[in-house]
Amino acid sequence: QVQLVESGGGLVQAGGSLRLSCVSSGRTFGSYAMGWFRQAPGKEREFVAAISWSGGGTSYADSVKGRFTISRANAKNTVYLQMNSLKPEDTAVYFCAGVRGTMGQSPYAYDYWGQGTQVTVSS
Repeated sequence: QVQLVESGGGLVQAGGSLRLSCVSSGRTFGSYAMGWFRQAPGKEREFVAAISWSGGGTSYADSVKGRFTISRANAKNTVYLQMNSLKPEDTAVYFCAGVRGTMGQSPYAYDYWGQGTQVTVSS
């Protein structure tokens, strides 16, 4: 069983930066594609970014391209989401997710989920 724990959320002013981390308890983290999703109140969970098991492939939602960067450190069982130039509309609970195999943009493609970390961007 894979357990994912996110951290790094908080309150930041518009234009600021945050780095989210997600640590996996699994021994085979290096074989999992990882994704970040977010969910704002009253809205569906939406794709933010994904990274392949090797880190050689990445994918981003159009709304975050050029501002967010996903990366991973397999030796540390950790995936990161660097968020720059934050906007109030980025406010949401951010979740990391993992799947053994190919990365995807649909939440249904992922088997494992963390509990989420709150990101609030004030204007």
